[in-house]
Amino acid sequence: MCTETLTFRKRTSDQLVSSAGKISPSSSTSHIGIGHFTAKNTSPGTILQKHSSIDACKCLIADAGLESFIRLVVEPLDLTLPNSVRFNMNGNGRMQSWEDVYLAESVYTKCLGISKRIYQMHSYTHISSRRLAYYILEEHNERSISFLPAFDFYVLVFCYYNEDNQVTEVDVQYDQLSFFLHCMGLAQIHAWCVETVITPLAVLWAKTYVRSGLVNPFTFMLQLILFPIIVMYCLGFLPSIV
Repeated sequence: MCTETLTFRKRTSDQLVSSAGKISPSSSTSHIGIGHFTAKNTSPGTILQKHSSIDACKCLIADAGLESFIRLVVEPLDLTLPNSVRFNMNGNGRMQSWEDVYLAESVYTKCLGISKRIYQMHSYTHISSRRLAYYILEEHNERSISFLPAFDFYVLVFCYYNEDNQVTEVDVQYDQLSFFLHCMGLAQIHAWCVETVITPLAVLWAKTYVRSGLVNPFTFMLQLILFPIIVMYCLGFLPSIV
């Protein structure tokens, strides 16, 4: 299924490249739905040709564990997974083996009450000159506890490999605060609070700050220091200075 999809997309992209090659450089691209290009070294033909060589099929895995998904997404590039790997989990966890990666993922999945996680890969991009493949990973998480909501989440994954086609480093980046708000069922409350309370106050502060004519790193740092002190004083956590 994966191979058939990849072949179909490759054939379709080749057809588009052939058509793009007939576009006159002076012709307007806005009428053909490709968009307006301003960079000097790009063109509709270049973009389509690039994507014909780096697109890979989407992968859909319904599993609570990460291992089967990882093994599937490296197949288009014929990469292998030696046990030793530098795995950076959003800067808050750095592991040195796939065994530790799978263990950590299994533990926190159970702790968060996730019964099934459906993985889907989007925008798979391969830069062979840098031995780098990266993609957007979409997760649909279903829960084992009825009052905890299911949720979708997106993760950006960078995968580096060596000259022997062995994966050596993986860098996973995602919005950690948003992830745990979704896990606790608080994402909608947080979004409402940001939209109706925090954002209007932030806009009011920005307008006042700009009108003061004192916008610079020093006055901004001073505000970061003074604001919590004033709040704690008003709440009675600091002794009176009078």
